Amino acid sequence: MLRRAAEATPKSLTDFVLDAAFQAAEQALLDQRLFMVSGSQYQAVLDMLDRPESDNPGLIDLFSKRPPWGAH
Repeated sequence: MLRRAAEATPKSLTDFVLDAAFQAAEQALLDQRLFMVSGSQYQAVLDMLDRPESDNPGLIDLFSKRPPWGAH
């Protein structure tokens, strides 16, 4: 099965297996992230999330532009 899958891509069997293993390792590590913060840092994040939203001119400008991959 691995050989057939590798043949369906432009990769060698070794590259295919290494790429799949790398992706699995990356996902495992991303799923295990733990952020240690002090009580005051945690409270600061909660306070920020509780603040009413406000306009962000930079984001408005960014989202008003067509992305390079969507331009034709």
